Amino acid sequence: MMAKDLEGNILKIKFILLFVLLITTVNASTSKYILKHDGLIDPRAQEKINQIGLEAQSKLKTNIYLYIIENNGIKMKSGENRADEFRKFEDNIVKTINTKNNYVLLIISINQTFINIRLSKNLENIINKKDIIYEYIVPLLASKDKNSLFAKTSAACLNGYGQIADSIAEHQNIKLESSIGSVGKTAGTIWKVMMYSLVVFGIGAYTVIIMKQRKA
Repeated sequence: MMAKDLEGNILKIKFILLFVLLITTVNASTSKYILKHDGLIDPRAQEKINQIGLEAQSKLKTNIYLYIIENNGIKMKSGENRADEFRKFEDNIVKTINTKNNYVLLIISINQTFINIRLSKNLENIINKKDIIYEYIVPLLASKDKNSLFAKTSAACLNGYGQIADSIAEHQNIKLESSIGSVGKTAGTIWKVMMYSLVVFGIGAYTVIIMKQRKA
């Protein structure tokens, strides 16, 4: 009986977690700030990016966009034309966003190991592109650990996106409630926090189920 009860509890937990994940995915998919993600960003990271994007638009009057693709089709051995091809690739993305207001566009192409940030001219002295790319994004993507590409891209996108918003907020002396704060440069921290939260929820759900059964 105990084995059957335990198996039943595990199935219930899996159902609850799947339900939460599906709800999160639906909410995250409505974000206008993630232009493309190729299935490379965890739904929970998408939701957090959406929260930051909404607050940045509201408080900072800046639209922050994210575009990540696994393969943009540009061949690695295209020689001198490669830079021109990437420029055209970026320009085509820029055409799809609102550039009349302040904007920042984070672009990542995994197979081409390409990362760039396009932004409004009046933000050029506020956003340190090199710092964000090499301190907040690249270390997570290039980390030599057992995390999957999905985990790395999720953490890297959230980390870079969050730091872009924080940089503008700091310049304007505005506090963002959605800020991910000082964990930015700690490689892997964000992803561990998200996974830890899910595990804690699972334990909590399991505890509730067990307690209900005992009361019954």
